[in-house]
Amino acid sequence: MADTKVKQVEEEATGKRTTEQVAAENDQIIKSMASQLSIPITKVKSAVALLDEGNTIPFIARYRKEMTGELDENDLRAIEERLQYMRNLEDRKREVIRLIDEQGKLTDELRRSIEGSGKLQEVEDLYRPYRQKRKTRASVAKERGLEPLALWLWAQPRQGEPLVEAAKYVNEDKGVASAEDALQGAMDILAENIADDAAIRSWVRKHTFDQALLKTEAKNADAESVYEMYYSYQEPVRKLPPHRVLAINRGEREDILRVSFELSAERIHEFIQRKVLRQQTAPAVRDVLAAVIEDAYKRLISPSIEREVRGELTEKAEEHAISIFSENLRNLLLQPPVRGNVVLGVDPAYRTGCKLAVIDDTGKLMEVAVTYPTPPNNKVAEAEKIINGQIDRYGVSLIVIGNGTASRETEQFIAGLIGKRKAAGQGELKYIIVSEAGASVYSASKLAAEEFPDLDVAERSAVSIARRLQDPLAELVKIEPKAIGVGQYQHDVSQKRLDESLGGVVESAVNHVGVDVNTASASLLSYVAGINATIAKNIVKYREENGRFAKRGQLQKVPRLGAKSYEQCIGFLRIPEAANPLDSTPIHPESYDVVGKLFAELGLKQNQLGTEELKEKLSGIDPAAIAPSLGVGVPTLKDIIDSLLRPGRDPREELPPPIFHTDVLNIEDLTPGMELQGTVRNVIDFGAFIDIGIKNDGLVHISQMSDKFVKHPMDVVSVGDNVTVWVLGVDLKKGRVSLTMRKQA
Repeated sequence: MADTKVKQVEEEATGKRTTEQVAAENDQIIKSMASQLSIPITKVKSAVALLDEGNTIPFIARYRKEMTGELDENDLRAIEERLQYMRNLEDRKREVIRLIDEQGKLTDELRRSIEGSGKLQEVEDLYRPYRQKRKTRASVAKERGLEPLALWLWAQPRQGEPLVEAAKYVNEDKGVASAEDALQGAMDILAENIADDAAIRSWVRKHTFDQALLKTEAKNADAESVYEMYYSYQEPVRKLPPHRVLAINRGEREDILRVSFELSAERIHEFIQRKVLRQQTAPAVRDVLAAVIEDAYKRLISPSIEREVRGELTEKAEEHAISIFSENLRNLLLQPPVRGNVVLGVDPAYRTGCKLAVIDDTGKLMEVAVTYPTPPNNKVAEAEKIINGQIDRYGVSLIVIGNGTASRETEQFIAGLIGKRKAAGQGELKYIIVSEAGASVYSASKLAAEEFPDLDVAERSAVSIARRLQDPLAELVKIEPKAIGVGQYQHDVSQKRLDESLGGVVESAVNHVGVDVNTASASLLSYVAGINATIAKNIVKYREENGRFAKRGQLQKVPRLGAKSYEQCIGFLRIPEAANPLDSTPIHPESYDVVGKLFAELGLKQNQLGTEELKEKLSGIDPAAIAPSLGVGVPTLKDIIDSLLRPGRDPREELPPPIFHTDVLNIEDLTPGMELQGTVRNVIDFGAFIDIGIKNDGLVHISQMSDKFVKHPMDVVSVGDNVTVWVLGVDLKKGRVSLTMRKQA
């Protein structure tokens, strides 16, 4: 026991922590997280243990439900993010305590305050007085020996004249030429001390957030810009919505707007005076300290707190924008694939012509071409001949047009061609316009060059546009998520945080759907839980060298795919034509024995997977009753039964398909009150943009989404939803259409 105590003291002296200390800190973090996230402590503890073991979130959410009490991915990601913050906070606390202790200024009270802090800002406030600063007026005054005079003032004597006392510190050699200079130096020291007081800063920060007005004005009121609504604008700081914060930040960054806070200093002066001044202080000293308080706030506290408040506003706005982007991206990635069609992809352009790419129903490229049906070339007859040839040769049934430059003219041309074919009895043909955001990013990438080395950049873009319809997820994962274009102010937020969040969204979507290991690209495989870019490339290489995977177990032969990676990924990888039919389901191999026991219990064989007899018998099972005899938890058994009932199910197929067109709609055709069918393209804080078949998407403002109050547009619509809308107004000059989802009489 004595040896253990000695070891603990030695470890503390050298900065090391005992196992008991680490465990106690971890327990405290878990307790705090459970309270903050409103999740039972047992669930948080299990989730943290699983994360610390190196398990991925998709794996935990799907295959460790019993351990976490069925926490979903959102809960698990919240735990992961909070865990990282709390651990970073504890690390910072220890670092701050060490730095203050090295200065010989650490008191028991200060240590307790630091250790009891629940936010990083609180720790930094407490550390502020001890932080090494650049040269300030206060530090210069201290160098000149004026700290004792500052302490005399701070002691607030009942008698005495500050200038008389200050005269004692006049010293030409130290740069103190007069009593006034000495007094000013002492006041500078005290002003900095007040500005560094953690309690004062905390109160002023909250008061500023609650009471300040944020004001914006134009640096040049005559200049035209997208920020004109902010040329003379003000709003309470506490009421600023996230999108407005980011818009104002951008306007300021582009040197168009001037931003300031407006706040009465009177209440702040009164608060600090109550904290600092005593009743019996000599009047002259009291006057000096009142001046110090005014200077401390105006010169030091106010600018600093304003920066901090704006920083906090920006941080919250960024998190909100990233959240909106993430939700839109997930809905876009999970759009239903349009299978069984030979597709013609069209990348529109004017001068350089429309690039065409025909892909078969498996996504294989059949042919590329270039036509010039748009201005300035207007070679319509030649373009019709080329496209009709492709349609007839390959049996094209769908045409997909990118929504970029010249899309409207291209759409009119395609609609005309479809009409002529229909009139000539050449069969039904439909078209759809899709977002081409990110297509140019992909087509110029190394990946695209490896995939299509013989195509130019524009031709690759046409292939990407066509494939987006056949399998949006498989194609869009090849593109940097933030380039996909379903966000709001994505270029104004922390790019590191944005990449982390969007990467998590793509990972979640890929694992939700599952991946055919024999057809998936390395890009798609790299988002499967437990698989990194290197392993993904190794899987593709192994497949190319050894042929198709016949069973899941073969993946253990892939270089760098170790036992842990195999455990994490294998449930999300599918082999549709495997000898073991379970290899085509989301059932994890660790549960194959459970399935065997279940089939034995039902008197069935595994080759009966997908039969009506199996479905009938499974439908009559009570999972809670049979789970104990199978040696499995109820949540896992429910997932197993669901997978057996619907083997090979793609969850995206339950969503409504996109809306296809056969004829073009122009903005000039729209009239107020007209009813239209549209597809939600993007959801933002103040509404949603709807594709109604014209060049520019129409906007449904949040106020037009329902007859009831709508807190946020995402409560009503999601990217990809098919909706009924009515035209409210048309601005031909600006090419804008306002829509409503509130049924018109």
